[in-house]
Amino acid sequence: MTGIDDLIDDLHAQAAADRDSETTPEVGIIMGSDSDLDTMAGAYDALQELGFAEQTNYDDPPEARFTFESYVVSAHRTPDLMYAYGETAADRGLDVIIAGAGGKSADLPNMTASIAYPLPVIGVPVQEKSVDSVIGMPTGAPIVAVDAGKSYNAALSAVQILAREHADLIERLETEHDDLRSGVAEVSRGLHDRGIDGFRNRHE
Repeated sequence: MTGIDDLIDDLHAQAAADRDSETTPEVGIIMGSDSDLDTMAGAYDALQELGFAEQTNYDDPPEARFTFESYVVSAHRTPDLMYAYGETAADRGLDVIIAGAGGKSADLPNMTASIAYPLPVIGVPVQEKSVDSVIGMPTGAPIVAVDAGKSYNAALSAVQILAREHADLIERLETEHDDLRSGVAEVSRGLHDRGIDGFRNRHE
């Protein structure tokens, strides 16, 4: 059975390892509870669509050039794990963290941002009531945040940050944006050509 101390030891061991940056995950996805997974899966979907692979074994990276990792890290129940994650993030090769948390005390994103500074952290309020907690950072301790539940957008923002140093990611983002534009055009044409009643009944 894996304990918190084992996870913390793993993080520090990874930070101490001398790894090529191409073999370590660029993006970290963390959430306060596995109950947040349905919301945070949007980030997973976006990264997958942009060609990122999930790295589940630090010692055996996938073949994809760009990867991400995922953990449950509770700010309130496992503050020691949260601190270890934020403290080791840069040394383990991460370039940006996406952090999601729910409830009125959604402290994981902003606490992680304080610990991992100056590594950028993108906060995802899992619920509407989490927004104020996630964005409530004092001057000098910034966090970037998306609207409640918008983890897909958080992943796009993470890749935008990475794209400043990786031109091929710019092409992937542009392709994804073009696909979204094409989708709108297709829906618009269908609505116009079929009319509202025909469009509503198109799958019947």
